[in-house]
Amino acid sequence: MASTACFMIVSKNDIPIYEAEVGTVPKKEDAAHQHQFILHAALDIVQDMAWTTSAMFLKAIDRFNDLVVSVYVTAG
Repeated sequence: MASTACFMIVSKNDIPIYEAEVGTVPKKEDAAHQHQFILHAALDIVQDMAWTTSAMFLKAIDRFNDLVVSVYVTAG
């Protein structure tokens, strides 16, 4: 089974600072845009959940097809 992961660091103003894709699936041209779209859609959920929980790791907050979004929220 081939898999890929996308790691992103986003600033508090929802600006992507760093992005890296790791995996064995050949990259498609649309994949980079798809990952950014899914990330920005999940940020709304992250903003709501960050105020309601004390956990720093939010596992599986959003799903799109076979992609899962997990988030680590820093104290800052």
